[in-house]
Amino acid sequence: MNYKKTINSKLDICEIFYSIQGEGTKTGFPCVFIRLAGCNLKCKWCDTTYAQKDFFTMNIDDILEKISPYNCDFVEITGGEPLLQNDTVRLAKSLLNLGKMVAIETNGSLSVKDIDNRIIKIIDVKCPDSNMSEHNNFENFQYLTEIDEIKFVIASKKDFIWSCDIIEKYKLFDKTKNLLFSAVTDFISHKELVELLLECRNPAYKNIIRLQLQIHKTIWSPTQRGV
Repeated sequence: MNYKKTINSKLDICEIFYSIQGEGTKTGFPCVFIRLAGCNLKCKWCDTTYAQKDFFTMNIDDILEKISPYNCDFVEITGGEPLLQNDTVRLAKSLLNLGKMVAIETNGSLSVKDIDNRIIKIIDVKCPDSNMSEHNNFENFQYLTEIDEIKFVIASKKDFIWSCDIIEKYKLFDKTKNLLFSAVTDFISHKELVELLLECRNPAYKNIIRLQLQIHKTIWSPTQRGV
């Protein structure tokens, strides 16, 4: 494996695994996931609560060595909340230096200002029903590029309307075309979310908002880890 040795930076890792990307614009493509431990939010329907307590420590060189056998060009750093750890951006830059396509998925509460513009920022905007919407850092929208993705996890019609208002208020459609809505299916079905989208009075939204499904939860059990 050809890479320059890094400073001995260490990160708390929940899990590292090779699977397919289950959501977003890269759905269906092979992807290496580096899930970092710890989160500063407690979303009502969090599906990765184990990332708060299950972790081990690795330095960046060992992480790069761990993922090398997968021979995969796409790597996503996720969590928990990856930006809680100081060396996350350094890990991402190390992956870029290896020629990887890199994404960082964040809950949007912490600044993304220092993330290299070559990295895909996946920002999960917290809707009101998550009980975490007051933690959204809307200043992050000024750092968006066209490769970035904005995700709204919808649990109700109220969430849907709120999300459309946020898109309009911050002119997100001028920053990226990757505006993704997904359903919290314990509260709203995919069908109900589709109906809200199709019935939306603003025709522009029908060309910029994309429904996304978490296909990994269809292929495997919704509670299965490492997929």
